[in-house]
Formats: sequence, C-alpha cells, structure tokens
Amino acid sequence: MRASIIPCLVYEDAPRAIDFLCNAFGFTRHLVVPGETERDVVHAQLRLDDGMVMLSSAKPDHRERFGLATPQATGGLVTGSIYVVVADPDAHHAQAVAHGAEVIVPPRDNEYGGRGYEVRDCEGNLWSFGSYDPWQE
Repeated sequence: MRASIIPCLVYEDAPRAIDFLCNAFGFTRHLVVPGETERDVVHAQLRLDDGMVMLSSAKPDHRERFGLATPQATGGLVTGSIYVVVADPDAHHAQAVAHGAEVIVPPRDNEYGGRGYEVRDCEGNLWSFGSYDPWQE
C-alpha cells in the first residue's frame, strides 16, 4: 500500500535539498519540475520505499498564504518533524552523517520499541528515522 499522507516541504535551495535528501537519506527522484531559474523547483516528488515527500522552492506567497517558512526564515525554528521507518537505523545514520546531516540525537533504543535517531537536513528541517513501525502489531 502506498502512503496516503505525504509531507510537503519548502526549501530556499530546492535543487541542493533534492541532492541532499537523495544522497543522505536514500530518497530517489520520482518527479522534478524545474522552475524559471537554476535554483527554482516548482514541484518535486521524492520516494523512499513506499513513502514519498514532496517539496518546492520557497516563495513569498508560501508564508503569506499558508504560513509556510523555511528554518532560515524562522531563525532555525521548525514546527514539526518527519518520521521515516527504515530497516537499519545505524546504517542509515552512517549514510546521513557521511553526507552532512546534523545529528540531533544519535541512534538509540526507544522505550516503546525499535531503534532510531534524529537529524537536521541541509536547511535545518528535523527528520527522525527508526526501525519502530507503528503499523506493526
């Protein structure tokens, strides 16, 4: 089954973010619609297993119309994070760190099950990766 909830993010430098998410976190490009300039992305879809994240370049109307802002525009503040189930959190963590992810919480065993870690991406968005799958019985 494909994910029915797809997080959407905005980035100051969306092409750089796409490269980072693919290299550090293992996403693959599903669709990238370029904008008018080299640093502009109208819409992108990145896949990881059965999951997906969508993103675009930050535009002034994102903040005005929707209240969306990048961490750079808020002084590094974010209002949420994205959790992604991965089979091997330690190997995933090593790949993320090798590609420049900022470690917030290193891999550890969770009290509620599974193993996981937290990092910030190239623009400061918070991501959690772990083996805990809330859908499993």
